[in-house]
Amino acid sequence: MNLLSKVLATFFGSGYLRPAPGTWGSLAALPLGVWILVVSSWYVLLALTIVIFFIGVWASDHYSKTTGNKDPSEVVIDEVAGQWLALVFVQPVLWQVLAAFVLFRLFDITKPWLIGRLEKLPGGWGIMSDDILAGLVAGVLIFLSRLFLPI
Repeated sequence: MNLLSKVLATFFGSGYLRPAPGTWGSLAALPLGVWILVVSSWYVLLALTIVIFFIGVWASDHYSKTTGNKDPSEVVIDEVAGQWLALVFVQPVLWQVLAAFVLFRLFDITKPWLIGRLEKLPGGWGIMSDDILAGLVAGVLIFLSRLFLPI
């Protein structure tokens, strides 16, 4: 179980890349998320995001307890879930994918308002929930921009 939680929590080791492991985790999630959008649809990506979220709650909680670190920087499955949620709201075109990446990273790093408060939830729930909200905010902003901008 320790190896499984480590592999999942670090998203197959991408969390060990430096510097900025969270950014590397988001970059690792991006092509797979876009591919899912292209070959299926947003609702398949949403369903997989929900699955990844709950796997991430377990894996990040187990891994953090094993390491004795409340929120290890190498845990990036939260970035995968958050990045995928941001992608749920986009069309698979370059500007929207790049905006999803940049906005998600911005909200995940700065953790404004409620996003930062979710980090205080216990264990894996705190590790995962702030990234989910960051992805939701990023995705909704991109969706709204598609409605109001002629690009």
